[in-house]
Amino acid sequence: MAMKIKVPVIGLNDSGGARIQEGVASLRGYTDIFLRNVMASGVVPQITCIMGPAAGGAVYSPALTDWTFMVKQSSYMFLTVIILCTHTLRFTFIFLSNYTHTHGPDVVKQVLFEDVTKEDLGGASIHTKKSGVSCGAFENDLDALARCAHKFFFIFFKAKIKKIREFYDYLPLSCDDKPPQYQCNDPRDRSEKVLDRIIPDDSNVPYDVRDVISMIVDNGEFFELYEDWAGSLVVGFARMEGKTIGVVANQPKQSAGVLDIDSSIKGARFVRFCDCFNIPIITFVDVPGFLPGTAQESGGIIRHGAKLMFAYAEATVPKITVVLRKAYGGAYCVMSPSHLRGDAFYSWPSGEIAVMGAKGAVEIICRGKDMEAETKDYEEKFSNPLVAAKRGFIDDVITPSHTRRIICQDLELFQNKDLKNPNKKHGNMPLDKKLILDIYDIIIPLIISKNHRTNQFHCENVQRFFWKHIKNNN
Repeated sequence: MAMKIKVPVIGLNDSGGARIQEGVASLRGYTDIFLRNVMASGVVPQITCIMGPAAGGAVYSPALTDWTFMVKQSSYMFLTVIILCTHTLRFTFIFLSNYTHTHGPDVVKQVLFEDVTKEDLGGASIHTKKSGVSCGAFENDLDALARCAHKFFFIFFKAKIKKIREFYDYLPLSCDDKPPQYQCNDPRDRSEKVLDRIIPDDSNVPYDVRDVISMIVDNGEFFELYEDWAGSLVVGFARMEGKTIGVVANQPKQSAGVLDIDSSIKGARFVRFCDCFNIPIITFVDVPGFLPGTAQESGGIIRHGAKLMFAYAEATVPKITVVLRKAYGGAYCVMSPSHLRGDAFYSWPSGEIAVMGAKGAVEIICRGKDMEAETKDYEEKFSNPLVAAKRGFIDDVITPSHTRRIICQDLELFQNKDLKNPNKKHGNMPLDKKLILDIYDIIIPLIISKNHRTNQFHCENVQRFFWKHIKNNN
């Protein structure tokens, strides 16, 4: 019905999982729901509020929706993983929701001999801070309803809910509609002089990019998503002259604003949602590069970073980018530069657009020479936006306090933008490669035969067996 009349879907989940007594019929019911989630993806916004347990198959529907919120201390999401081994030593990976008639912590205890609580396994703190499954958590059920779905539930909870509409009011009804527009009393030409001095003189000194965002958007109102996860990148919704915009910004206050695996995924998902529902994207750039290290490289940072680039390149909505300070190397390439079909690309005078920072570049280029003098020379030549401006890579070097006015003008200019992607079935986004090693790194499996109680291996033996099998098959 929601797809037919083009309105959003809001789900309130409180489920213990599939009903075991119904057998495969209950699984079919779940799968029918999952299919509809997939078919509605990109057609109408889908929002889920987890207001109790969501175990086993019940977690897949929230995972397929656009935004999942949880309630602190009372909502849980978990899916148990068990590895079975056949007689031919070919591994089959099966995700079980009702193993031996138990869920979550009980399954973990039986299989991995680990005592965990529901909160430790899949509480709001886990999914908002570590897994990134949930984009936010609320104090209680009433707060969740008020903030996520107030427009729908106001008529039913009018006496109890008095908060302003927040999240839902940023979204259009469907992919065929433009985002809602509200009356705005914040003038376009409002000038925030604080912005002219908000960037520290020392490029290694951090600042809070949320302060920049709040001084540019309407009335300083910014609805941040995934606030506690992948903090080096900030994403969320705001308004400019009453119209919804999506904001993506590097956060120098955390890890110097570097991009890592989680922040790349976070940004890519948000950009694709905005593109699905005609929401213009404003990007504020201050990024020194990608996070180095073996953990990131072995975790697939190349593939995950490519997701963010893919999302920006594929997006056809208005895209406006402002370089606040650093824009180095490969990270510059993925943060919506003009080369990825961006509509407007600006830099503040503090912008540093280069392959890398001065110190690292001089160490490579000028070995054995006067490093201090060469570093100063490099900074004068490259650690500024003028080189990029001369080559036409940026449209203008703008005064920070004029940023709001310029963005508002551009949003008005590009509001009827009509850009089409090449005709194709769909693109092949660089998604995760499901390697057997990924599973090995996540859990310590038990190899279980038909009678699992009499054929259990100790964890060390299982690890040796598992690793030997991988090496033999490679």
